[in-house]
Amino acid sequence: MQVQSNKKLFEGQNIFAGIDVHKKNWTVSIFSQQSEYKKFSQPPTADALKTYLQRNFPGAVYYSAYEAGFCGFHVHSCLLKAGINNFVVNAADVPTTHKEKNNKNDKRDSHKLARWLRSGDLTAIHIPARKTQEDRSLLRLRFAITKDLTRIKLRTKSLLSFFGIEHPQQFSSPNKHWSRRYMEWLKTVEMEEESGRATFQTLIKEVEELRKVLLEVTRKIRGLSQTKSYEKDFALMLSIPSVGLITGMSFLTEIEDINRFPSTDNFASYVGLVPSCHDTGDDVRNGEISPRAKIILRNLIVECAWSAARKDPALQLVFSQLCKKMEPNKAIIRIARKLLNRIYNILKTKTEYVCGVVK
Repeated sequence: MQVQSNKKLFEGQNIFAGIDVHKKNWTVSIFSQQSEYKKFSQPPTADALKTYLQRNFPGAVYYSAYEAGFCGFHVHSCLLKAGINNFVVNAADVPTTHKEKNNKNDKRDSHKLARWLRSGDLTAIHIPARKTQEDRSLLRLRFAITKDLTRIKLRTKSLLSFFGIEHPQQFSSPNKHWSRRYMEWLKTVEMEEESGRATFQTLIKEVEELRKVLLEVTRKIRGLSQTKSYEKDFALMLSIPSVGLITGMSFLTEIEDINRFPSTDNFASYVGLVPSCHDTGDDVRNGEISPRAKIILRNLIVECAWSAARKDPALQLVFSQLCKKMEPNKAIIRIARKLLNRIYNILKTKTEYVCGVVK
């Protein structure tokens, strides 16, 4: 009889749970529509939270929120399956007082999420499909391997400098480094001790192995670009000067669906090609580009802009005009924004890009 009474008591009410997610446990704050209920720690599972809510608030509608982080969107899927309406939010979008910044802990973080969830002031981020998450993981793996390979190469050259080993004349230019002949020369570098030779041989072997892995991953990405899910949009991306396999597939897997961006401004804000702004009274100042960005995409589009400014006559003309007023490094950001607009338009209209002709 008591269960039936509680069910009627909470039927139709909303219960809000702010979750501070960690690997070993979750810190949860529970709010009702009128008041704060409880803070507690629990095992890191959606079923544990579901059991608690159903036992204490039977018949209610459950809402939860957590900050995007190491666990990705797996927790989100589990909460939805458990019947809890969940929001995944960007930590930078959660309103935070000065006191909360200076006195941060798990209970305060979960309390903050529950409070703003109840007031309706949290904006959920886009949750990509599981397929998209797995596809983009392949592209992100390639970037990680590239970083590791660069690190090993720098370590090898640093060791050469440390022991005073100079490059032969044929390898005096850095552009000729890491070719097949360069690798063969590295294998002939003589050291006085066996330990030194072992060091060089290990570094060389690591470079060779990472190159093989990088080639294999790149082939997988090329195969992915030819699948039904991507082949049409990828062909459109290739119609833009300077856009190749990695840039095209990175954009397609990261944005998932261009239609979720209502305008080019929203798309540019997502990538991170919008200026920071300080506007107060008569004082209006536009600063550098926003620090908030999809770093992978922003780096790629700026790199492509340098090439596009040479290949596309229209962009080449704009770039030359901009360079008369500002430094090239600042002018290229404007070109990158124009290139980003072109990506948005071709994916939106499903039409190939045609280079502008200057008459």
